[in-house]
Amino acid sequence: MSSENIALTFADHVRARSQDDNVAIRSHDGTLTYREWCDGVAERAAMWRKILGSRPEGTPPHIGVLLENSPEFTMWLGAAAVTGSVIVGINPTRRGAELARDITHTSCQIVVTERSQSELLDGLDLGIDDCVLVVESDDYKLKVAEHSGSSLPTAQECPVHPTDTFLLLFTSGTSGAPKAVITSHQRLGFVAQSMNMIIALTPEDTTYICMPLFHSNALFTAWAPSLVFGSTIALRRKFSASEFLSDVRIFGATYFNYVGKPLTYILATPEQSNDRDNPLRRGFGNEGSEIDLLRFAERFDCKLTDGYGQTETGASIVRIPNMPAGSLGVAAQSTITVRDPATNQECPRAIFDADGRLMNSEEATGEIVNGGGGTFEGYWNNAAANEERIRDGAYWTGDLAYRDENGFFYFAGRSADWMRVDGENFAGAPIERILMRHPDVILAAVYGIPDFDMGDRVMAALQVQPGTTFDVGEFAEFLRAQPDLGPKWIPSFIQIVEEFPMTPSNKVIKRELVLRRWHDAENQANARIWWRDSKDIRFDVFGREQAQQLRTKFAANQRESLLN
Repeated sequence: MSSENIALTFADHVRARSQDDNVAIRSHDGTLTYREWCDGVAERAAMWRKILGSRPEGTPPHIGVLLENSPEFTMWLGAAAVTGSVIVGINPTRRGAELARDITHTSCQIVVTERSQSELLDGLDLGIDDCVLVVESDDYKLKVAEHSGSSLPTAQECPVHPTDTFLLLFTSGTSGAPKAVITSHQRLGFVAQSMNMIIALTPEDTTYICMPLFHSNALFTAWAPSLVFGSTIALRRKFSASEFLSDVRIFGATYFNYVGKPLTYILATPEQSNDRDNPLRRGFGNEGSEIDLLRFAERFDCKLTDGYGQTETGASIVRIPNMPAGSLGVAAQSTITVRDPATNQECPRAIFDADGRLMNSEEATGEIVNGGGGTFEGYWNNAAANEERIRDGAYWTGDLAYRDENGFFYFAGRSADWMRVDGENFAGAPIERILMRHPDVILAAVYGIPDFDMGDRVMAALQVQPGTTFDVGEFAEFLRAQPDLGPKWIPSFIQIVEEFPMTPSNKVIKRELVLRRWHDAENQANARIWWRDSKDIRFDVFGREQAQQLRTKFAANQRESLLN
């Protein structure tokens, strides 16, 4: 990796494309060369500099972007880069006061949006009433036209240093208020260079981006390396499993990125005899299941690399050949370990029996920690969160894992995923991996819900293949046959769901499932919930009558408040 390239800013990378006639952007709206794209960047940079010049001195140059994936989004990324400004990626699933909080918390001076999203801002006090720009509006088009023919600002006009902040990207926010992660030009450059060591992009490649551009996965693993190495970027406004392969063929995509569950949903589409007839050669992402990775590679003849990482880039775990089933891989740095948050000591290594069952889950499971601190640059205006993440010079990820004697890590869930059953603490991710072995299960989420006596019970929500008739008796037989499914891991409740509550980065929002618990049985006549009220692996229908009986037990033990 070249240290010289890492020292470049994204302003440098944008200016390097100003005379490039290779295709920069393909979308369903048209095509732009890099030269044309840079012209658009220059117009928006000039418009922004005019707006910024009219603001009070000391105003943070923060540009909020509330757009679906579009050429406009990428041009504002470029405009921010060349003016030394900061892009704030705004999550469109946020609403009301939460959305207003994200915008004001990050000191946005303008918000660039589109008609389909602008109504989300109606009635919100953002303090920037005169600077909400709707890209389809006549006013916006006139503002852009005023600066037609503008040139990109030079490095002398708008000095940018590699350590300057370029992006504020919110964490996924599956629990609590999302935090805005600081990303400098330097850090993004490092990530782009590191990515290209894996995916080896060239100007002949086309990167297909259907993950949201306001999220780190799309920017870190797709947009940034594509710009740096001059590849074409193909944009889809929002992810669609049914249109994935069609888009890949239309755009000639050779590489794509993913995060969360897109592979699962693509694989759930009907197989075609010509699925392997496509231009894809590589894919990179996070949180793909081992089964999905194998099935996708076989079905679409595409090599996938799945890695562990975070928006904060504080710790990395990489996959290597012949690693154990279910493993994340090995630490990218020797400073990455699994520690007990209570003692700050490294956890004992995981012990498995002959059937692969984890024997010491409670003592082996801890938090993934990078004693070297990683490349985390902090959260915007959030000292408390910074202190929680960096302790004694170490970066604490908030993710649970265990590590075997050979150094392989196994994801166990988020720090909030702990459940306590019969006096034993464990997390849900290992159970999810087992449940998803069932051929009809598309996606599984496992979480703890209160028991009427003490501690928790295990509940599993399952999304199954469309058209599948779920047979709970057959599923019980499947559970009995899993040698590594510990007795305390067996779900007490099973619910079939049509779809999961998801973040825009395709992570299941478990807190919503935890709050729902088994209450759908009280509110929906057709709720598909089963339970087992004994140690036998035999499930019965759980309906209103059973729910009322359970509520009575909670009340008798003075634990009814846990159901509210």
